[in-house]
Amino acid sequence: MSSTAEPKVYGWCPGALRPMMSGDGLVVRVRAPLGKLSAAQARGVARLSEEFGNGLLDISARANLQMRGIREDAHEDLIDGLRGLGLIDPDAGAEARRNVLLTPFWQEGDDTHAIATALSAALTAATDLALPGKFGFAVDCSSEPVLQDTAADIRIERSGSALILRADGADTGKPVTSESAVSEALALARWFLEQGGAPDGRGRMHRFIARRGPPLAHTEPAAKAGFTAKPGPVPAGALAALEFGQMPAATLAQLAEHGEIRLTPWRALLVEGTENLPSLPGLILDEADPRLQVVACTGAPGCLQALSATRDLARELAPHVPAGARLHISGCAKGCACPGTTPLTLTATGKNEFSLIRNGTAADEPLKTRLSAGALRAAPELLKEGN
Repeated sequence: MSSTAEPKVYGWCPGALRPMMSGDGLVVRVRAPLGKLSAAQARGVARLSEEFGNGLLDISARANLQMRGIREDAHEDLIDGLRGLGLIDPDAGAEARRNVLLTPFWQEGDDTHAIATALSAALTAATDLALPGKFGFAVDCSSEPVLQDTAADIRIERSGSALILRADGADTGKPVTSESAVSEALALARWFLEQGGAPDGRGRMHRFIARRGPPLAHTEPAAKAGFTAKPGPVPAGALAALEFGQMPAATLAQLAEHGEIRLTPWRALLVEGTENLPSLPGLILDEADPRLQVVACTGAPGCLQALSATRDLARELAPHVPAGARLHISGCAKGCACPGTTPLTLTATGKNEFSLIRNGTAADEPLKTRLSAGALRAAPELLKEGN
């Protein structure tokens, strides 16, 4: 029987100091400075995850590390442990503002590294900046942008030989320098608030830009770049994808033996200074692995909003996803694991029951309804109907 209950929309993301309750305990999200963990930090996070949680770690779509199943009575001890590792902000407000994503291919001292460092410090200090909980910045100053398909509200990226500041959703931006980029980014954030982009404390830049357009000074065309992350050697090391963005804590600790670790928005880890990684639980090292074509949220019972389990079904359907397509399996209509459109989406409407949506989001009008998980397993060709 399907459920018509609307999923609860929180309007903010969990942090470490402000965790969120889920079906398996608290979700504690760690925003590692510059998206990087030293070997000691990685081993420490793994140990804390096993001591105070269920030993499972997620990588979010904004390159943050999520510790799952944290016991409520252990939260303070966990924070003390994370603080000792240098992974805790001064307070929850600073933690929420310091929502900075940077290309994982940065090098020490380059524009991305310098700007992201300065921007993080400026946001921590900007106690008057009341941005929405999901509002974020992307610093993407390599020769070609790699984060344009990753959610962010304000972007600092390269366009040809110059740097450009761009409001998400706009095709044009404002030229900046490495010295002016941070102050201009904060000015754009304040413009967004002053112009009414976040009524009632909620709002995203791309929706606001769709209504009123970018600031008048934003006239420089932005570069268009496409990037697909694949497991294997990359600049600075090797990429290892995570099955549905999750791994056991022990896997993180073992990877730390091979190098320092950068978190990426592609639900993958970049291990510095190595080309070959060992096969470990939760890792995908083969770029032809069919699981790379499937996005699946935590699902039930790990998420309180989910109406059905998702990941066992995702594993079984992965080999049947048409070449070049992508399948999103969502436990509810929120579609947290993939807010954008995908060629194929299965949205849970009840226990082991799904709607099939083509070229849409988890909340869009379905092509077919009341598909049982058993029917999908028995006849995966149902995914191709209406093609």
